[in-house]
Amino acid sequence: MTAYEVSTWVLPVIFAVTLHEAAHGFIAYQFGDDTAWRMGRVSFNPLRHVDLFGTILLPAILLLARSPFLFGYAKPVPVNFARLNRPRRDMIWVALAGPGTNILLAIASALLAYTLGFIPIRAALWLSYNLRHSIDINVVLCVFNMLPLPPLDGGRVAVGLLPRPLALPLARLERYGILILLLFLFVLPFVGEKTGLNLNILGWVIGVPAEALYRFVLAITGHG
Repeated sequence: MTAYEVSTWVLPVIFAVTLHEAAHGFIAYQFGDDTAWRMGRVSFNPLRHVDLFGTILLPAILLLARSPFLFGYAKPVPVNFARLNRPRRDMIWVALAGPGTNILLAIASALLAYTLGFIPIRAALWLSYNLRHSIDINVVLCVFNMLPLPPLDGGRVAVGLLPRPLALPLARLERYGILILLLFLFVLPFVGEKTGLNLNILGWVIGVPAEALYRFVLAITGHG
């Protein structure tokens, strides 16, 4: 992959993952927890949220490896759920804020495409790749984060919605959540490649709804 191609992914990835995290802190503040606010994490400044590995190195590795989908993450925004006005209910809104922001960013990127005709052609070409990649990464991040596995946002939503006898066992999975994700992201596809089996289960689970969301974004912005 050339430096030019990489440059068309940098801004989309940084804004997608950092604004996702800032949104969590902003909504938490609205519902009574000012932890992230006091730490300066409710900010549109990406530098406050960038994680060296999750925001820069991981997306770069996936790009170079020609991964079928790209994602990353920023430094998690600290949220003290006990300080929320109604912890179990408000936790759902705090969790939804990140994926919701990714959908809004994808829509905004699609709408900005209408400005390309007013920009010099070389700049317009570079910007068009940025906008296309912004839609891609925001759609994938939204779907990925809504998987019902703590500590992902979807896991927190599920914990908030499920009856307590089901919510508690799911919440206890949080300490193993990252290991489970790594298993599905890297270990199973690697084993599948060596054995000739298609074990890219997570790719299918993310790919199908991501494609549907992608088409939805294009449709409501007039690109369908």
